[in-house]
Amino acid sequence: MSNVYDFTASSLDGKPVALRDYAGKVLLIVNTASKCGFTPQYEGLEALYEKYRDRGLAVLGFPCNQFGAQEPGTADEIGAFCQKNYGVSFPMFGKIDVNGDGTHPLYRWLKSSARGLLGSEAIKWNFTKFLVDRQGNVVDRFAPTTKPEDLQSKVEALL
Repeated sequence: MSNVYDFTASSLDGKPVALRDYAGKVLLIVNTASKCGFTPQYEGLEALYEKYRDRGLAVLGFPCNQFGAQEPGTADEIGAFCQKNYGVSFPMFGKIDVNGDGTHPLYRWLKSSARGLLGSEAIKWNFTKFLVDRQGNVVDRFAPTTKPEDLQSKVEALL
């Protein structure tokens, strides 16, 4: 696979979504969880999305239950939680694995395109973020501790 547009993922309601539908946009791809210490980052992700979506930013949320079982809910529960608690309007996808044998192909590619600390490909925790340029290439990877508002200048530079 040569860029992010080569992948398909299931939406939160189970429908296939070709990521080529986001061609020409800057993407912030995040593995999320509803019961994590970083869960309040949904607010910052939504704020970034609202501020820059008209200029071409899309935030894509991928729920994952691999870290402390912090995303145990069904798709309906995840969607309701995100909307009720954080007003999430950016696209949320079906629950996936980001590590191990069942790693979603998108995340396998993201991790090989932008390695983490000490060159590791493994996702260490919820709310790891990947920034993708308008051509579909990974530009950077950010740790869960990096707040969405701290990404503003990097997003602006790509828009």
